[in-house]
Amino acid sequence: MTHNPIRPWRDIERRKSRQIMVGNVPVGGDAPISVQTMTNTDGHDVRATLDQVIRAADAGADIVRISAPDQETTRALKEICRESPVPIVADIHFHYKRAIEAAEAGVACLRINPGNIGDASRVAEVVRAAKDHGCSIRIGVNAGSLEKHLLEKYGEPCPDAMVDSGLDHIKLLQDHDFHEFKISVKASDVFLSAAAYQQLADVTDAPIHLGITEAGGLRGGTVKSAIGLGNLLWAGIGDTIRVSLSADPVEEVKVGFEILKSLGLRTRGVQIISCPSCARQGFDVIRTVEALEARLEHIKTPMSLSIIGCVVNGPGEALMTDIGFTGGGAGAGMVYLAGKQDHKMTNDQMIDHIVELVEERAEKIEAAKAAE
Repeated sequence: MTHNPIRPWRDIERRKSRQIMVGNVPVGGDAPISVQTMTNTDGHDVRATLDQVIRAADAGADIVRISAPDQETTRALKEICRESPVPIVADIHFHYKRAIEAAEAGVACLRINPGNIGDASRVAEVVRAAKDHGCSIRIGVNAGSLEKHLLEKYGEPCPDAMVDSGLDHIKLLQDHDFHEFKISVKASDVFLSAAAYQQLADVTDAPIHLGITEAGGLRGGTVKSAIGLGNLLWAGIGDTIRVSLSADPVEEVKVGFEILKSLGLRTRGVQIISCPSCARQGFDVIRTVEALEARLEHIKTPMSLSIIGCVVNGPGEALMTDIGFTGGGAGAGMVYLAGKQDHKMTNDQMIDHIVELVEERAEKIEAAKAAE
């Protein structure tokens, strides 16, 4: 538990969806919003792919997706699934047989794209494999690969076309008495994605996978995803998310968690509240925050930490955080614990001291949990 007081006006009322399982991870219903990423290694290379999966899981990923374009990759999936610490989703495009092979290899979920998986008979074979091997399915609609008849009907990718595509595919699965599915309607355009997701949320109770596809590099893609996903999550839409960045998959996980943490939808690790720094700062705020972020990455226990350069806002921010440091003068500042002034600490020893305080608090919290 963090020190933050309860604020009912911050509560988000989530859309009511039914729940499915992706391996051992519940998606939808009252389950926590799960965070996903996707590997970018050569899928044939079991060790490199597993190493990346493990790194993503250690950063907090609940689910990891792997592209499966050929038989060599689907063969590798068997060992990857066996050793992975989190459920694996197989990303399937164009060849439905890869989906069948992936299900046989032990993946937890199959991601199929209605625009390129093939006709209804091929979908039926994929559904049969999913049933036989206990897989769920993600219907992955993408503005860039809509079915030809929908583009002819609407003239261009638009929210109506994307939702129609998703509903058509939902019907295909339901016609085969398959209900363990979630759905996404992604586009690289924030407005198009948001509008499509809003429409989709009104016409199905299926769990929704959120994403702004091809969002861009680390900085631009983070901003774009935060705007698009943040608005939808704020409206209560979304049961699992993937931030799509041209960056290390671990960065996708970190950004995903920061989006959820900023909305109070997930708690994991240390949330640092810090000022942008100015001429009033009593210590180097930017350097201090950079150092603390790096040194506290290993902490998974939810905790809030305020690092404020001066006494204008520092004491007020510290009132609402578990641990705080507010710059003062003469080379020292005030340490706050649970919102109260506790003791002074010199600037040159402050980073080591804050790390020690955070680690001690995390140990106490985890020990108390274990004793329950």
